[in-house]
Amino acid sequence: MPSIPLPIPTPTRVRPYELIFIAHPDLDEAAFQAVVERVKAAITKAEGTITHVDVWGKKPLAYPIRKRREGYYVLIHMDMPATALPQLERFLRLQEPIMRFLFVRRDEH
Repeated sequence: MPSIPLPIPTPTRVRPYELIFIAHPDLDEAAFQAVVERVKAAITKAEGTITHVDVWGKKPLAYPIRKRREGYYVLIHMDMPATALPQLERFLRLQEPIMRFLFVRRDEH
């Protein structure tokens, strides 16, 4: 009886992404840094690697969000598998200080 070859699991492809989020403007410096560190830890836990973090600081919003007219902007460049994005998205939705976030897949060149 011939043996049936089992499919070889392929590793999950890692792709480059940008994450930009807006944090609540009433946070003090320590609380804001704690939010950034929690997000970075969540990315690392989801098997992602952070390539660049750019804190833009407090900026005015284009329209009010949660009755606020400004927020702290943070841009994170990361490489992570696409299968980990829903887990990270759920984490960000549950973070009270984060008012908005957006994932964008970057070009690979």
